[in-house]
Amino acid sequence: MLVISEKEIHQSYGMKDAIADVKAVLRAHGTQSIDNPHRTVLAFPQHEASALYMPSADLSEEVSAVKVVTIFPKNPSRGMATTQGVILLSDAENGEHLALLNASYLTRLRTGALSGIATDLLARKDARVLTIIGTGAMGFEQAIGVLAVRDIERILLVNRTPEKAQKFGEKLRAFGVTVPFEVCEDVTAAVRQADIICCATRSNEPVFNGLDLKPGTHINGVGSYLPDMKEVDNTTVSRAAKIIVDDLAGVKAEAGELISAANQGNWSFNDIHGELFELVMRTKTGRENEEEITFFKSVGAAYFDLAVAKGVYRQSKEQNIGMEIEV
Repeated sequence: MLVISEKEIHQSYGMKDAIADVKAVLRAHGTQSIDNPHRTVLAFPQHEASALYMPSADLSEEVSAVKVVTIFPKNPSRGMATTQGVILLSDAENGEHLALLNASYLTRLRTGALSGIATDLLARKDARVLTIIGTGAMGFEQAIGVLAVRDIERILLVNRTPEKAQKFGEKLRAFGVTVPFEVCEDVTAAVRQADIICCATRSNEPVFNGLDLKPGTHINGVGSYLPDMKEVDNTTVSRAAKIIVDDLAGVKAEAGELISAANQGNWSFNDIHGELFELVMRTKTGRENEEEITFFKSVGAAYFDLAVAKGVYRQSKEQNIGMEIEV
């Protein structure tokens, strides 16, 4: 079995690779080649934390994966990462365990790739201002995903702690992003200027007012993943001309903002325009005019992790990266 570290993944696999591999698995899902049982979530309320167990299989390629990811928001005070995870990749023909991969970066990367794909299909072609709300670890790949598909000219960074937003911007620069960034303490101003908004928080309350959205805005919501979390308000849900989701079953169980809107009675899950794979396969339309407000809601699914794990394993074998061990 090949053991591949996060550093080695960074060296061999990036956003463009992830976007291509996630698109491929979305198409496989569309042809019913993916087995994706619902994930198991263990909650640790005394720590405001959770652990997620996520199996999946690509039946056409005969490969399976299980991701285990833990999310402990208090960890930074201990000098530890908030999100930690591993992916076990296995051969579904003979049962051989192929690789064990660090999953923290890959989780952020595949989520950024999903937002990049959604942005490419839903945001205006002339979108130039990107607002990031939540400048933690997840937000970084959100920015990189959007930058991979749109010619962004300004990035507005919003965080409860402005110093963290500044460090986030400096990290973008160090990564090679030359687009000017601005730390914006006024979320209303940041939303009103935005062509694209990425929300990457673990908030239980909406992080902006939907009335502040200008026509034509596209929103990616990736931070909330439990029914009691809610980044986006009911106004945004009702104003959105198209709501696209990454995985309908997962969203119905876990997307707090959509569950809340449905419970209010003025919106229904039947109002969802489609799943992302349907846009990729062109069985559902993306943006149709310049005035539509569009909203992509992502809660994640195991087969997205399978997609990037397969990609990393393939490249690692080609480039002789990783450490072989016997199990």
